[in-house]
Amino acid sequence: MTISRRDVLLGATATAALVPLAARAQTSEVVIGVIYPFSGGSAQQGVDAQKAYETALEVINKDTDFDLPLAKGEGLPGLGGAKVRLVFADHQADPQKGRAEAERLITQEKVAAIIGTYQSAVAVTVSQICERYQIPFVSADNSSPSLHRRGLKYYFRAAPHDEMYSAAMFDFFDAMKKKGTKIETLSLFHEDTIFGTDSGNAQAKIAGERGYKIVTDIKYRANSPSLSAEVQQLKTANADVLMPSSYTTDGILLVKTMAELGYKPNAIVAQDAGFSEKALYDAVGDKLEGVISRGTFSLDLAQKRPMVGKINAMFKARSGKDFNDLTSRQFMGLIILADAISRAKSTDGEKIRDALAATDIPGEQTIMPWKRVKFDEAGQNNDADPVLLQYVGGKFVTIFPPQAAIADAIWPMK
Repeated sequence: MTISRRDVLLGATATAALVPLAARAQTSEVVIGVIYPFSGGSAQQGVDAQKAYETALEVINKDTDFDLPLAKGEGLPGLGGAKVRLVFADHQADPQKGRAEAERLITQEKVAAIIGTYQSAVAVTVSQICERYQIPFVSADNSSPSLHRRGLKYYFRAAPHDEMYSAAMFDFFDAMKKKGTKIETLSLFHEDTIFGTDSGNAQAKIAGERGYKIVTDIKYRANSPSLSAEVQQLKTANADVLMPSSYTTDGILLVKTMAELGYKPNAIVAQDAGFSEKALYDAVGDKLEGVISRGTFSLDLAQKRPMVGKINAMFKARSGKDFNDLTSRQFMGLIILADAISRAKSTDGEKIRDALAATDIPGEQTIMPWKRVKFDEAGQNNDADPVLLQYVGGKFVTIFPPQAAIADAIWPMK
């Protein structure tokens, strides 16, 4: 499914039009740029992201009864109730188009901040443009660890990065080994953009530190037309665990090729991305019973925190889907950004940046199983606790860490 930029912009305009004219005349408006792929092979991720941001916009602009920043009351209290308006831009999964769209949003649309971008490779160029113009960039769903290590002053990420996710995976392996499960060898399989490269490097480093043997480490070309040679290498290595870092289309091709070549690993522990996407499970879910993926969101949390289920229902009414690891991060990213703008009491980039740096939100006031949201000097939140989810009976259940788990891991996978 693809949508044109015109359709996206019309959707954003329609959202703004819901605000009564009298109210708009009395309050100012804060414009935030949202950069995602709305065309091409990753267009569905952009569509889903738009629904997540529109759900957050409803919480911000309307009076809702949730224990979240800005949920009570309408608009941004620090700016006299000003409403937030979103302007969506299509980067088409191209870092250079992302750079151009970021500049257009800043210079023509006069956005106060930008949020995005799904692909980490696009986040690199978008964040550079934001830094040049001194406009805050919230990296809502990018997981490459190198993004916050470039000395940027206007870069912020509330969610974990892949070193944090990978550490959780190895914590899980250690815990399983203590129970008697044989986990000694690993196969790493990752695409060649910054996401896959950083993920593979993080996993290789931690494996060495924890005493696990990597029997094969495959970097493949993203959007490759064939993965037969690579899967044959994985089959020959026959590691205890396969650890893929792949976006949706590559993930689907990987699983189909594994089935064709008769490769059935004991366990797959994936670095999210395509392995959190409904499209992948619609295509090959019958071959993935028991697959494990890392994440930052668990719908199981609704059992302890009812507002999580209610907000998920709002999102599902728009999208036809439950929140997943990506859309939950997108929703929370906009809440955090809007809260900072309200506390800044300004649309000035430097003042918003300073307010983001001063953020300190308790985990209970998010929809995530995090300790809190508080950024370090590099703009990274180190208190965003990952979880591991296992695909069982057509849905994900939380299996790790123990304080968040509602079920034991099924090992080996079926």
